[in-house]
Amino acid sequence: MRVVPARDGGLARLRLPGGELGAHAARAVAHAARTCGSGAIEVTNRANLQLRGIRADAHAALVGIALDAGLGPAAASGDDIRNVMLSPLASDETRALAARIVAAMQADTSLHALSPKFALQLDGGERLAMLDHPHDLWLSAIDGGARFAFGFAGTMPRGPDDVSALGAIVRGEVVPFVTKVLRRFVALATPAEARMRDLLARIDATHFLKAVGFDADVRVWRRAPADDTLRLGAHEEPHRATWYAGAQAPLGRLDASTLDALAELASTRAEGRLMMTPWQGVLIPGIATNDTHDVVQRLRALGLPTEPRDPLARLIACAGSAGCAKSRADTKADAHRLAPLLSAPDRDRVHLSGCERSCPAAHPVAATLLARAPGHYDLYRGERLVARNLTIEEAAERLARSHTDA
Repeated sequence: MRVVPARDGGLARLRLPGGELGAHAARAVAHAARTCGSGAIEVTNRANLQLRGIRADAHAALVGIALDAGLGPAAASGDDIRNVMLSPLASDETRALAARIVAAMQADTSLHALSPKFALQLDGGERLAMLDHPHDLWLSAIDGGARFAFGFAGTMPRGPDDVSALGAIVRGEVVPFVTKVLRRFVALATPAEARMRDLLARIDATHFLKAVGFDADVRVWRRAPADDTLRLGAHEEPHRATWYAGAQAPLGRLDASTLDALAELASTRAEGRLMMTPWQGVLIPGIATNDTHDVVQRLRALGLPTEPRDPLARLIACAGSAGCAKSRADTKADAHRLAPLLSAPDRDRVHLSGCERSCPAAHPVAATLLARAPGHYDLYRGERLVARNLTIEEAAERLARSHTDA
C-alpha cells in the first residue's frame, strides 16, 4: 500500500472490489483511521476509501490491518491496478466477472507497469450507474449479458452524436480480451503514454485492435440512461426481494465513528455489507422491507443526506488547503458555508476545487467554483466562465440566478 504525503499527513488509499466493504472490514478501516491516522476517511469518486493523516511511524501497522481485513492485493506490486468500476447494484454474476478480471491482471506481472490511474469499467446495464467517468477501457453488457460492447478512452455512448462502441465480445471471452488489450497497451505505449487516450493520440484504435479479435456489429448500440438519484433513499433491489438504502457522505468524508455505526447498521438491519459509490456515498443492501424506513432514519441521524434535494448531497469539494498544498482555499469549510445558502429545489451538482486539477470530479459537473484566493472563487457553468472572484455568499446568489436564467 502506497502512502503519499499531504499537508495533513500521509494519505493512504484502500481499493475496494467494486466498492464493496464487509462490516468486519469496515470496522477494521475505522480502527486503522483512528490508530494510524487522523480518523478522517474519504470516499473517492471511484468508490474506494482514503485514510488521511497517516503518521510516518504507522505505515506498517496500517498495512497489517488492511491485509488482516482482506483488503490487500493478491500481489504487492498489483495493488495500484485494481481499478475496475462497477455499479453499486451490480449483480453477483457481474461482480464475479470483475473479480476474475482483477485476478488475471494481478497474476500477469507485465500489467503491473500500468499507471495507478489506468481505469476499467464493467457495466451490467444497471439503472444506477456512473456513466460520466471516462475510462481507459469500458465494457457494457448487451444481448441480455451474452455479449459486452466495449470502447476505449471515454464513456459509453448514450446519444446519437456520441462516439460509438468499437465492437463487442462474447461473455466467455471477456477476461482474455481484457488481458490481451492491456498487454498490447503496455507493449505499444511509451513511458509518457500512461493512459489509453495518450496512446490513441499516436496510434488509432483500428491499428491498436488489429491483433485483437472481436465483433464489429454494435455501431448503432447506445447505453440506456441511468438515474443517479437512485443512489439516495430507499429502493427495491433489482431481481431480489430486499431493499437498499443510500446516503451521501457529506463532501465525501466520513469519520471513524460514523463508519463503525454504518457497519453496525449493516450487520443488524441488513446482510452485513456496505457499498461505496462513485458519487462519494454509501449504500446498504439487503434490507428487509419492514426495516427500510428505520434504516433511512438512522442514516439521517448520522448526518448523512438521503434525498437529492439536500445541498450536501450535490456538493463536491477537494481536500482544500487544510489537506493539500496546491489548494488556494479551504474548500471543505467553504462548501459547508455554501450548503445552507443553496436553493433546495436545484439539484445541479456544484464542485469546489482548490486548483485547476479538479481532483474530486472525474467528469464535468453543472457548476464549478475554482478557488482564486481564500474564500474567493471563479464560477464556471460547464467550461464557460460566468463570474470572477466571488465570495461564498456572492457565489450562492450567482448560482441561484444562473440556474433561473438557464
